[in-house]
Amino acid sequence: MLAYRRLVLLAAVAVVLALSGGSPALAEWRRAESPKFIVYSNGREAALREYVQKLETYDYIMRVRLGLPIDELPDRKFPIYLVNGRRDLLRVHPDSGENVVGTYFPSEEDIFAVAIRGEGDDTLLHEYAHHFMFQNSHAVYPGWLTEGFAEYFMTADIRAEQVVIGGYNENRIYWLQSSSWIPLEELLSKRPHEVRRGSYRETYYPVAWLLTHWLMGTPERRAVLAAYLSDVGDGGDPVEAMERASGQSLAELTRTLRSYFNGRVPMTRYGQQFARADITVTVLPRSADDLILLGQRLKVGVAEDERGDTAEAVRRAAAAYPDDSFAQLQLGHAELHFGDPGVGEAILARLLEREPDNVEALHLLASNEQRKARDTDNDALPYENAARRYLGRAFRADESSYLTYIMLGEMQSYGWDGPSENDVATWQLAFQIAPQLAQTRLGYAQVLLMSGEAAQAETLLVPLANAPHGGGAAEAAQHLLERIRAGDRRLDAADMEAVSLDDPDGAEAEPNATGPAPDDDA
Repeated sequence: MLAYRRLVLLAAVAVVLALSGGSPALAEWRRAESPKFIVYSNGREAALREYVQKLETYDYIMRVRLGLPIDELPDRKFPIYLVNGRRDLLRVHPDSGENVVGTYFPSEEDIFAVAIRGEGDDTLLHEYAHHFMFQNSHAVYPGWLTEGFAEYFMTADIRAEQVVIGGYNENRIYWLQSSSWIPLEELLSKRPHEVRRGSYRETYYPVAWLLTHWLMGTPERRAVLAAYLSDVGDGGDPVEAMERASGQSLAELTRTLRSYFNGRVPMTRYGQQFARADITVTVLPRSADDLILLGQRLKVGVAEDERGDTAEAVRRAAAAYPDDSFAQLQLGHAELHFGDPGVGEAILARLLEREPDNVEALHLLASNEQRKARDTDNDALPYENAARRYLGRAFRADESSYLTYIMLGEMQSYGWDGPSENDVATWQLAFQIAPQLAQTRLGYAQVLLMSGEAAQAETLLVPLANAPHGGGAAEAAQHLLERIRAGDRRLDAADMEAVSLDDPDGAEAEPNATGPAPDDDA
């Protein structure tokens, strides 16, 4: 097997789009790039720069608080789309709940967030905390703590010369004051979606925040948290581990938390002049007004009964920009997946004549060849080879695109000897760039299992199995963990058919951080 450190990717990611497309032509869309973020907005440039600086400071503070390297750069910068209001949010995700003000989308084609400008800060910071933890932590976090950390950091008050961590969200406080608290036994042992609606669901996030706040409050209690995580990481029951680490029964710990909540909840202040990030802002072409948000909608998936209408919406928008590369990219994408695949293939082929290194077009055409290989009743090899040629070009154009490695990994077939070193390396690279994505974690864990590396696979699977909004992917991870713990230390290709990588991660929205009640989509 190739050693991890032998495969070093480019430090920074270039967004391959010529970007454009979004909402009615009210203002220019801009793209701001900093060391760790790429933010798109059709608001004022000065406000965009300050927002990106705020995000860089937030990342810095989390690194300080968690003892991580300050100057370490991600393998992939995090894209965020700031929109004017709910209408724009629905252009990306028409099924967003009524109270949703921002959503994180870990999809195979892109990992990004959308937030309503001026309303979605708590939600966006919450979701970036999740993204950050998957990117930077190898610890085993139970579901409640994954949410508790995000709740703890999302209320950060970030200003030019001071950051305050540990503040509260009014919605969370409302539920702590007015509702029956979820029992700690249920909080510690269940993910949010497992808590029955109408019982203690409303207080899952508030109590997770409070318990995390208490544990993070002093060096002594942070040692309790470390002991708890070590115990759980070694397979300890999360309820018993908390009692062992804290030295309190759950009843006693509940009383401790109520006393802590009724007192003066302390906050941590970092007062200093924070370094200004290097931020580059570019103005996007006019096609951005009509297509940037529709383009993101294509990436997160479209319900079957909406696909025809979506393709027609892209056709209408792109018609005004026949010579615009980004507009034609979106049109080719829409036709390929939701309209006429032959038309889409021709559009993307013409685009590649102008832009041979357009990675997104190369990925789309590779996926089209993969579809042909699946659908043919004859020899699939010519289509598979064509897909590999497109993916080879994509790799040469941008070594930091996780989708290239996912698509190559999904085309692998394993003989009697199991995965080769290159097979494992392919999935390792996909995971290294996008550990937030269920496909990369499951794919890498699978080839490790088939190679006899059960312990390493288990380390990868536990965070996904514990993911609060993991859905089918979390269940798949749990299935593999059960096989490992039952003694199946090496699985073959037939065993892996029980776990599908085709189940999309979905776009889970956290409960509304500003309204009086949690959103039903969470």
